[in-house]
Amino acid sequence: MPKALCIGELLIDFVSITVDATLAEAPGFAKAAGGATANVAVGLAKLGVESGFIGKIGDEPFGDFLRQTLEQSSVDTTHLISEAGSRTTLAFIATRSDGAKDILFYRNPGADTLLRPDEIDETYVQSAEVFHYGSCSLSHRPCRDATLRAIQYAKEAGAFISYDPNLRLVMWDTPEDAKHWIWEVMPYANVVKAADEEWEFITDTPGLEEGSERILETGVELVIVTLGEHGCYYNNGSHQGYVDGFKVEVVDPLGAGDGFVAAMLTQIMNSSGGVGELPELDNNQLQGMMRYANAAGALTTQEIGVIPALPTASEIEAFLNT
Repeated sequence: MPKALCIGELLIDFVSITVDATLAEAPGFAKAAGGATANVAVGLAKLGVESGFIGKIGDEPFGDFLRQTLEQSSVDTTHLISEAGSRTTLAFIATRSDGAKDILFYRNPGADTLLRPDEIDETYVQSAEVFHYGSCSLSHRPCRDATLRAIQYAKEAGAFISYDPNLRLVMWDTPEDAKHWIWEVMPYANVVKAADEEWEFITDTPGLEEGSERILETGVELVIVTLGEHGCYYNNGSHQGYVDGFKVEVVDPLGAGDGFVAAMLTQIMNSSGGVGELPELDNNQLQGMMRYANAAGALTTQEIGVIPALPTASEIEAFLNT
């Protein structure tokens, strides 16, 4: 059984090959496997953690491509379901030099939204030491109910739970729905990673300390805000601070946060106390983990498409040493 499990969206990213062209202006797109939680599953596998992915794809060529991509990355796909008659979700992404995300989803409905609660294997979920989820799979039923069931199974089994709100308002019927469900699942998590561009919407404040304290009040043990080229901010209730990012020439910023999450989770799992000792981590340990995760995020921006760019442990170490 995999040591870490991720649930959510697995889709095709079509990334514009021309920087700073709008989606309408882009002359062409590069195809790549994507989906935030699927990216984390691959990122973990590339860092040596046995990982698995729970989700649904179309029973068609795009779905076949996605399954093959995960399997080639050593991600367990025994609970990745191919749905007959459905279509895999597609995302068209305009590459921007400022790192902002201009994304158009074709998901009406996408196969990922069709995952049902009865398709969640309790034994499989409860065997994992680490469980990671996002908010995109909460946007519509039945995948919302399936995600909630899986989260509850993981919580009951005492898994270490990681959450990335990963706000994509275009996927939701209303902003109010998005905010409600993003907060509904917050108390299940041990660690929450959010991005600066979604922070004010989620927390109702631009202040990182104020917003992170609000999240910590739900029972979360560590809150991290990624700040692009500026690194990240962290707060575990006892220690808070900033860790600088790394200056690199960005090829494609998409998925840097997913690379960050995979590296951060690997660092937590490999820490002396393991996942059960998160509240006891001192400031030096937290700083070291955040620097490692920042490096992974930076390296993920060096190729078009997230999964091909996700770094291995040796690549991160070599980067840090230079």
